[in-house]
Amino acid sequence: MILWMRTPLLTLAFTLAVAFCGLCHAAQKSFDEISRAADAARTADRLQDAIELYGQGLNLRPSWQDGWWWLGSLYYEQDRFPDAQTALTRLVALAPKPGPAYAFVALSEYETKNYTGALEHFQKWALAGSPGTEELIDVASFHWALLLTRESRFVQSLYLLTAKAQRRGGSAALTEAMGLASLRMARLPEDYPLEWRERVWLAGKAAFYASIVPHQFDRAQDYENKLLLHYDQAPDVHYFRGSLFGFQKKREQAKNEYRQELRISPHHAPAMMELARLDLDDGRLDEALSLARRADGLEPKNPSAHHILGQALFASGHLQEGARELETARQMAPDSASIRFHLMTVYQKLGRTKDAEHEKAIFETLSGKREVLLPPEELQELLRNQQPGQEK
Repeated sequence: MILWMRTPLLTLAFTLAVAFCGLCHAAQKSFDEISRAADAARTADRLQDAIELYGQGLNLRPSWQDGWWWLGSLYYEQDRFPDAQTALTRLVALAPKPGPAYAFVALSEYETKNYTGALEHFQKWALAGSPGTEELIDVASFHWALLLTRESRFVQSLYLLTAKAQRRGGSAALTEAMGLASLRMARLPEDYPLEWRERVWLAGKAAFYASIVPHQFDRAQDYENKLLLHYDQAPDVHYFRGSLFGFQKKREQAKNEYRQELRISPHHAPAMMELARLDLDDGRLDEALSLARRADGLEPKNPSAHHILGQALFASGHLQEGARELETARQMAPDSASIRFHLMTVYQKLGRTKDAEHEKAIFETLSGKREVLLPPEELQELLRNQQPGQEK
């Protein structure tokens, strides 16, 4: 009886297995047909058909990386940013090297106002080497710069915007973005008061002409003068002028502007730090140390403040205290090559040979880092070195 029952069951199992294999083959064939049809619809600009076909293909094969890429890209082109973000996030999870997908995810997050996520994905994109077409690089770098300004990371923002100005020339949007970053206004272009517009525009034009190659400092000066004429007492105007003079190696004019900024804004820590650096270079150690201590007191969580204070203390002969300040700066900004270099120098002076060798090794590793990810003071120095000029 049992043997009689087993024979039909085995026959049925075999029949089902054959049928299942046939269905698998049909599904595979269906996927291939759908993927070809999706690509054909996309290249023929039948975008809605393409979106539907990519969706069908992904239902059959959720691991289809090209499908997620094209689906996300098409959603992005149609301003369907939440859908684009969902599709491209799936791609990022699947692909071993997502590359440009990081930028598209970040751009989609920017449009949906997920600014924290956008900043994270822009940084991952930069760490991957900022891959993509020239158009993608321009758009992604620009929006990243806007978010860096919003986060008060003004030097990093201006670094990206300067690169864009040199590659692509000027535009109203670029002028506005450069103006906001130059005047240290932590706002997005769509999110600042109307009464600031002229000030932002004048600063942006001055920053643009100072940044392009060949530099047009005379035209930049025209806009600076107009800015000063109307907004002489506005915060950050003189700090901005001091930065421009610094780029031109006009040290005394830069100092005067930073001092004027401190008359208007007595607690302006960035102006104090810039003055301290200039005084340190000129051997005015008491002035540099006083300014650096004030800046550190105002911004105790700013690694740049601890960095300049550590340098001033070291130059003044306070080696142990200088080492402690530089160690605090290192803890806050472990990826800063210049902090590592100065700490190495202090350790050498203190006879801490092993510690000095350790810092030297890390310094050499960090020296090849993606420039936009550098700390502000190092980017500021890079920007200065791009600006040829003579002391007047």
